[in-house]
Amino acid sequence: MEKDKGPLLVLLGPTAVGKTALSLEIAKSWNAEIISGDSMQVYRGMDIGTAKIKQSEMDGVPHHMIDICDPAQPFSAAEFQDRARAAISDIHSRGKLPFIVGGTGLYVESLCYQYQFADIGSDETFRQRQEQYAEEHGSVALHAKLEEIDPEAAERLHPNDQRRIVRALEVYHLTGETFSSQQANQKRESPYELLLLGLTMDRAELYRRIEKRIDVMLEEGLVGEVERLLGMDAPPHTVPMQALGYKEIAAYLRGEMSYEAAVERLKRDTRRFAKRQLSWFRHMKDIHWIDAGENFHNNLIRIHAIIAGKFQGHLEYKSNQSFF
Repeated sequence: MEKDKGPLLVLLGPTAVGKTALSLEIAKSWNAEIISGDSMQVYRGMDIGTAKIKQSEMDGVPHHMIDICDPAQPFSAAEFQDRARAAISDIHSRGKLPFIVGGTGLYVESLCYQYQFADIGSDETFRQRQEQYAEEHGSVALHAKLEEIDPEAAERLHPNDQRRIVRALEVYHLTGETFSSQQANQKRESPYELLLLGLTMDRAELYRRIEKRIDVMLEEGLVGEVERLLGMDAPPHTVPMQALGYKEIAAYLRGEMSYEAAVERLKRDTRRFAKRQLSWFRHMKDIHWIDAGENFHNNLIRIHAIIAGKFQGHLEYKSNQSFF
């Protein structure tokens, strides 16, 4: 391990693949603190729809980058990068292992590598025109505009992710360069001694887990959570109203579709989102892929061996040595 680089452990994977349960076992074994790599879990009050871990479930493992801003407050990948890097430095200073867990590709990748978010500026008039276009023609039509000029970015962004779609269109409008081409020119050198673990799963089983998770979210009160957010009078284009799970239920609450249609759309869009997550991660290099559909205990053994091979000389390994 390079002496001037601190260690950074990362666990990636699509929604509902089982990151939370596995991350807690890994964190307890390696004296780690978890930094959420989920772009929606930064918002207070967005708990059920983001599958945010409860305080009672953390099992003593510190978690960072959760509940740090209000839903109406803008929060960018650049801000996430700044605040997460500060958290990493703090964790290092206390002799612990920083551990990124999440599924928002841009957020995690920008943190792992030395991404520079250029100050391209903005064009508020252009931005408002795109938002108006989405209101009149729908999010899919706005997504199609991006697909015409930047198919790679369109593949990675869900049609509901209106804020990032508008920004990608705005970047092209201001610079003449696509968002994906600018990302491709970013340095791929990490400021950390980086270890990337990725969870994957048979597609049919993942989709079954996604649908079951959504059923549980609804039982736990997702509709009420969205209703409370709507009560805050947030404009339709703000993050909470465009987020997966919130946009669909909000449409039902506004009388734009039936409850059954909203749930079916949510399940469909979440399946598509998971597919996009995997597509993003497949572009990243040096990921150790783990089949999360395999035996949990056996996967832990394999993961502990991978981590030990990378970090054993730097950090005290605390797992039961009988694993090996």
